[in-house]
Amino acid sequence: MESQENNLNRRAFLQQTSLASAGLFMANLSETLGNTTTKRKVAMVGTGHRGTGMWGTPVVKEFGDVIEFVGLCDINPGRAETAKQFLGVNCNVYTDFEKMMKETKPDLLIVTTVDATHDKFIIRGMELGADIITEKPMTTDEGKCQAILDAEKRTGKKVTVTFNYRYSPHRQKIYELLREGAIGKVTSVDFHWYLDTRHGADYFRRWHRLRENSGSLWVHKASHHFDLLNWWLESEPESVYAQASLEHYGKNGEQRGTNCRSCAHKTSCNFYWDITKDTRLTKLYVENEKHDGYLRDGCVFKEDINIFDKMAATIHYANGVNVAYSLTTYSPYEGYRIAFNGTKGRLEAWIKESGKMTIENYDELMLSRNFGDIEYIKIQQAEGHGGGDARLRDKIFRNPNAKDTYRQAAGSRDGAMAILVGIAARKSSDSGQPVKIASLTDLKPLAVKS
Repeated sequence: MESQENNLNRRAFLQQTSLASAGLFMANLSETLGNTTTKRKVAMVGTGHRGTGMWGTPVVKEFGDVIEFVGLCDINPGRAETAKQFLGVNCNVYTDFEKMMKETKPDLLIVTTVDATHDKFIIRGMELGADIITEKPMTTDEGKCQAILDAEKRTGKKVTVTFNYRYSPHRQKIYELLREGAIGKVTSVDFHWYLDTRHGADYFRRWHRLRENSGSLWVHKASHHFDLLNWWLESEPESVYAQASLEHYGKNGEQRGTNCRSCAHKTSCNFYWDITKDTRLTKLYVENEKHDGYLRDGCVFKEDINIFDKMAATIHYANGVNVAYSLTTYSPYEGYRIAFNGTKGRLEAWIKESGKMTIENYDELMLSRNFGDIEYIKIQQAEGHGGGDARLRDKIFRNPNAKDTYRQAAGSRDGAMAILVGIAARKSSDSGQPVKIASLTDLKPLAVKS
């Protein structure tokens, strides 16, 4: 009797175990299939050169197995259709943002519109259920910044700001050396950025030339640099005093036209630029001018230009570090010089950027130790903003949950602190008075970033 009972119990146990194993197998199989077949739905608003070139074509090529574009939106219908052709995707194009979001219900919304409109699409995108990937700058003034921060808290969605410079190898190496204490405690920084007469001039051709669109180069361009400082120093800015002027472009020109193609001064202007030699820009902009009248090759001496072309600022950080910063937009070469002064030495670099890798094919840092030797550190160069573009895209789309060893991922607070330096600098340039960062939003600067 006992033997029969044991046999029955054994059969019941085996049957239950088999069913459990089968259930576990099916669950694992379902999870595996889900992981390989479910793609995140992505939509993009703003299909210009940056959107299609950084977040369009390469994303489709590199991550087509894990993401799917479900919608492209632009105020210019021709440009949206052109973007669809560039990306080679089979999705609808829209001029109505609300309609796109409600019809496609994307998981991720990429915002690459005119800077001053970022807030509108970031906030509404989150309200309609999407996490946000936004180009820098996150927005252009303190009111819009606060509204984005509030919306993120209210909706529970996430804003990622795409600071690609953090991901380039030589900038990462600077971060590592500072964290290791290679020069002791950092006390001050000298940081001077140079835009050349090709790249720098281009900001004065486009919509960026109006501060109501870009927030001025204090925000559009310099927020990149301010974010690097915030990241490198692992602290947040406390106050800014700045001076700036428009002394080269805009009203300072002796000759001007509406745009380069129609200009009577083509043969005598050093800034003449033939957009038609660039097939991509011609397709995106020239062939779609009929829809909105936007001229991508505007004259750099237009009278309506109201941004600065020469800027300098003193930034005081909550941890006591002082920064001397400048930006010049009409230099003979592109790049920057930076030096970190510390209690045990100095770390510096002179980086020249031409859009192409240099003949030497490396960037060099110079580490000078007090009472010690000078060490030259060479870092291999890479294409795409020093190699940052590809690494940033991989983090966002392929490995979003990977360990962030160097704290390179940037959220809304990082985006806010970068633009708040620029906003404060713009206000200081206008008023002649220093500006406290804490007076702009409800964010209070941290001496040490958490």
